[in-house]
Amino acid sequence: MNWFIELISEESVPHSLIVISLVSASGLALGRLKLFNFNLGIAGVLFTGLAFGHFEVTISSEILYFLREFGLILFVYAIGLQVGPGFIHAFYHHGILLNILAATIVLLGALTAVSIGLIENIPIAAIVGLFSGATTNTPSLAAAQEVLGGLPMIDAETLKLPGMGYAVAYPFGIIGIILSMLLIKRVFNVMIQHEADVFSRIQRANTQAPVWKDLTVENPNLNNIAIGEISFFEAMGVVVTRILHDGQVHVASIDSKLHTGDSIRLVGSPKQLAKLKMLIGPEAIVNLHDISSNLHTGRFVVTNKKAVGQSIAHLRALFGVTISRIHRPDVEFTPTGAMHVHFGDELLAVGSKEGLAGLEELLGNSLETLNHPQIVPIFIGIGLGILLGSWPIWIPGMPSAVKLGLAGGPLIIAIILSRIGNWGTMTWHLPKSSNIILKDMGIVLFLAAVGLHSGDRFIETLIHGDGFYWMACAALITLLPLLLVGFFARLFFKLNYLSLCGLLAGSMTDPPALAFANGLSPSPAVSIAYATVYPLVMILRIIAAQLMIILLI
Repeated sequence: MNWFIELISEESVPHSLIVISLVSASGLALGRLKLFNFNLGIAGVLFTGLAFGHFEVTISSEILYFLREFGLILFVYAIGLQVGPGFIHAFYHHGILLNILAATIVLLGALTAVSIGLIENIPIAAIVGLFSGATTNTPSLAAAQEVLGGLPMIDAETLKLPGMGYAVAYPFGIIGIILSMLLIKRVFNVMIQHEADVFSRIQRANTQAPVWKDLTVENPNLNNIAIGEISFFEAMGVVVTRILHDGQVHVASIDSKLHTGDSIRLVGSPKQLAKLKMLIGPEAIVNLHDISSNLHTGRFVVTNKKAVGQSIAHLRALFGVTISRIHRPDVEFTPTGAMHVHFGDELLAVGSKEGLAGLEELLGNSLETLNHPQIVPIFIGIGLGILLGSWPIWIPGMPSAVKLGLAGGPLIIAIILSRIGNWGTMTWHLPKSSNIILKDMGIVLFLAAVGLHSGDRFIETLIHGDGFYWMACAALITLLPLLLVGFFARLFFKLNYLSLCGLLAGSMTDPPALAFANGLSPSPAVSIAYATVYPLVMILRIIAAQLMIILLI
């Protein structure tokens, strides 16, 4: 048994892996236990980490630091890839309001922390730690410590205060955000499924998912005119897929000519089709699909690298088919001829059996390939994110540069890359199952490392001195801004509850709270709101912590 005793007592790579595995497994098990219909979820890993750290079952600080940062990078990068496709749309429709509300939470938190420090005569160095821990924002703690260490006449004991304040405040910082979510849910009697359905309905309405309509050509100005010569189809994002002429239905192409009396099938947004009805003619008395015995439809997924980047116009001309819709994550639209297909796109096409078979062969349409992620783009994306997060941003009047950090940089890069979709044959698409594994693995590593790092000081700081009093102050710093803004947003702006949860978690840059909120519903509303406010909040919290040190010490 000597080998086993050495394994669990001596620092080594196997020892570190065993400790991390035990903390993670026991924490996930703890998180599944329900108390009064409430469970900690993934956040349970933090508390088992604190317990292991308290009993000095831990690992070296270098490995802990690596695991914490690497886990955080994996988590935020996966979140960015998940929410990226819908991020721009969400920002334009809700981003301004969400960011104003999130900035208000940051401002209220900073004012609350400073007020407590001045009234109760708590050292500002400790207040900054309480502010960072109560808002679960590690980068702001690091930025404050960097500024504090550069000031003259700061002794070693003062330099310890931010870390001690952070350790005391952090656990309730997570719990406080979750309690705020639950309290708002109870007060407003929120039904989760109803909120998810409302968000989904509004999202579909805003994205104007394509529909079809059969119209009869009565406008004499369109007689004997080729579809490619009618500019308003392309300008309005509408595709003509079929033409009924002389009793025969044909696939429409840019060279197909319209004649008065023809019936045509159009695919596009409901608003645009309503406008075209006035330009073309009334709805047809027949359903072109029912009489199109020579035409067929098919849905094909782009999984062949050779098809990536091909234009819609080229595919139409190559196989004599019409591509009426493209489905990408969280969005479906009618493509123009100039658009290019991305890896993972789902295309709805109309044409002959032979044409559809040729299109399928080119596109690949292999679910096996779709579900097998490309590994190289993941590491390229993470590397670019680290570079962006490490880039110093100099703000006039600040003694040191501000950085997005190892969380903000990868998140922003992931959002950008998910919008790009492809880079040559390289795709940034990540299958849903792979994204979930990457995301959960990252947050578990992060929480386990944070718990192990803080566990040795947590009980001592809590019991001796002002530990419990500091914790009460941190609870106020956490709850007051969240509840004020949360109730205001729900009461006056009628903000969707799931989006509100994403706002609260994002305003605190808190991955465990995001994980908890994501567990309420599979709706993307939470993650989209989180990613919408995260970049601004990260910068504001870093600046706020530095200003507190500069102005008040």
